[in-house]
Amino acid sequence: MSTLHQLLLADRRIAAEAATREARVEHINLTVSDPERTSVMLQAIFGWRERWRGLEPDGRLGLHVGGAGSYVALYPPRPPATAETWPKSRPFNHLGVEVRDLSATEDRVKAQGLRPYAHASYDPGQRFYFEDWDGIEYEVVSYD
Repeated sequence: MSTLHQLLLADRRIAAEAATREARVEHINLTVSDPERTSVMLQAIFGWRERWRGLEPDGRLGLHVGGAGSYVALYPPRPPATAETWPKSRPFNHLGVEVRDLSATEDRVKAQGLRPYAHASYDPGQRFYFEDWDGIEYEVVSYD
């Protein structure tokens, strides 16, 4: 079998696997007042790492923070920006993050000076929420 034939067969198998996989969220892009501060918070709370940093063509610093399979992109607002530029829940409601140890994660949220709230146990897990300094709400869930 030729190399080209082998590559074509491999390509078809990869395409077939991709067609049967469930779609997933690869990243979310957030406008925040201070990308560096939000990056440090996300790394401290969730154990993520900075995956990328760079300048946009307009000079704004962008950061990508996350794990191997997904990340949160953080960018400051484009000038001129006011609080009305991104009012809460328009259109974004919250970012959900699954963790193994809910209690330890809550301790890390508190260590950032943030306030956990709306704790609940439900089938199949437990959760709480917190908001960061920009009013972005995070839902933290555990199914363990």
